[in-house]
Amino acid sequence: MVAAAANGFATRFPCPIAEPSTSYSSLASGSRLRFGSRPFRIHSLVSGRRLSSSNLNPSCLVGDSDKNSIQSGAVESMALSVSALELLKTSAAERYTKEKSSIVIVGLNVHTAPVEIREKVNIPESQWPQAINELCALNHIEEAAVLSTCNRIEIYVKALSQHRGVKEVTEWMSKTSGVPVSELCKHRILLYNKDATQHLFEVASGLDSLVLGEGQILAQVKQVVKVGQGVPGFGSEIGGLFKHAITAGKRVRTETNIASGSVSVSSAAVELALLKLQEPSYANARVLVVGAGKMGKLLIKHLIAKGCEKMVVVNKSEEKVAAIREEFEDVEIIYRPVSELLSSASDADLVFTCTASEAPLLFKEQVKTFPPVRREIKSRLFIDISVPRNVDSSVSDLETARVYDVDDLKEVVSANMEDRLRKAMEAQSIIEEELSKFEAWKDSRETVPTIKKFRAYVERIRAAEVEKCLSKFGDNISKKEKQAIYDLSMGIVKKLLHGPMEHLRCDGSDGRSLNEVLENMRALNRMFDLHTETSVLEQKIRTKLERSQK
Repeated sequence: MVAAAANGFATRFPCPIAEPSTSYSSLASGSRLRFGSRPFRIHSLVSGRRLSSSNLNPSCLVGDSDKNSIQSGAVESMALSVSALELLKTSAAERYTKEKSSIVIVGLNVHTAPVEIREKVNIPESQWPQAINELCALNHIEEAAVLSTCNRIEIYVKALSQHRGVKEVTEWMSKTSGVPVSELCKHRILLYNKDATQHLFEVASGLDSLVLGEGQILAQVKQVVKVGQGVPGFGSEIGGLFKHAITAGKRVRTETNIASGSVSVSSAAVELALLKLQEPSYANARVLVVGAGKMGKLLIKHLIAKGCEKMVVVNKSEEKVAAIREEFEDVEIIYRPVSELLSSASDADLVFTCTASEAPLLFKEQVKTFPPVRREIKSRLFIDISVPRNVDSSVSDLETARVYDVDDLKEVVSANMEDRLRKAMEAQSIIEEELSKFEAWKDSRETVPTIKKFRAYVERIRAAEVEKCLSKFGDNISKKEKQAIYDLSMGIVKKLLHGPMEHLRCDGSDGRSLNEVLENMRALNRMFDLHTETSVLEQKIRTKLERSQK
């Protein structure tokens, strides 16, 4: 039954910008199960390109043998096209406003990109606000958020133009990471609007994790909102998207058994180490844990649950290690400073690394000088669940060492795929409900500009009429009387606005449909000629264009 249901799930693939005709079979290595009912659509960005001034060079359009014959004609043609080019530039804002703004995800994750690529594109949490500011400085990006974990780096944006936004974000990712655009396009995911929303809801629910139902990802989604507070580019729509995702994630965890018996990345790492040890036991293994943050603490808990009674923990400060030691008084937890990392690693049979370091901590030249491990262990194990990786990839070249990273955890979690799919199906109805709520909330926001315009329109009339009234009194009016006139005008306006404002809101409390609300909005626009004012979207695009031309 579950296998049959699995066949109905759509498969999501990365979307190469320059290869819209790429076959599904050629992308199979980047595919992953889609737990939702909505398939991933491959958008052909190439066919959507607009003509730019760089495209008008005749040498780009003809072969070398024809260049001489059209040279004089090309000069005349270019001269005649100057006015057309100027018109193209000046009408840019009008052309762009024909596209509605879109929610877009551009990213890489454990299903589509190897850790070698993800670690280069990874953005530390401390740099998220700066990244949001840089993204929103791009011409077609209005709002942005960054979700960067050991399993994914995903950029969420509200793009004023879908195709241009994707291009700008991809180029920004390439510039900040040093990974060529062509390489990013091989591994990235592109999701738009409802697909993007559903993806984030699945992420927050643990359905998109390497380890189904793992709880740490919901905390990481919450952290995106926490970090984004106060950052101008973390706007109301992207912020609302993440807040709705948190609600969906909480509901999935409380209303289904998705988390029962589930494992985390840390527990999967502990299981992987047991599989690789000659003796599947921690009783005699000399264990080192590098890092005592959230991931390190989880590692230590799972090691203890699997019977590890003694370990060394290397960390910048002893405070966190001491707190863990107090929690597990029956286990011998020995603290070592970072300065003793190499000596501690050389004494260990099994090394777990899970720090936020942006550079490797252990290199081949260092590890090859370590003394051999005990005969029954055979080779030293390095389980590196950090992104970027803490153990340099060259260490795996040594015969005395075996290195495993987060991508190797698939070996642990793939064994129970049938159970994973069954649990995922339990969560889908909740995700669909929350998806509908978010879409209704987002659609209802279309009335916000009209509400603001109407309020401003009425306020202009009120202020003008009050001023006209006061001018008739001249100086023969007291401050108290002025206040009374002002209060009267405000009271009248408030009562008159109440009805129209109520009919422009769609919060689901009064049974009013979205279509009815939107029709009310259009009627108000017609009656008071509000639509003749410059649209909010057009004004935003004009501002972006003016800034880019300075």
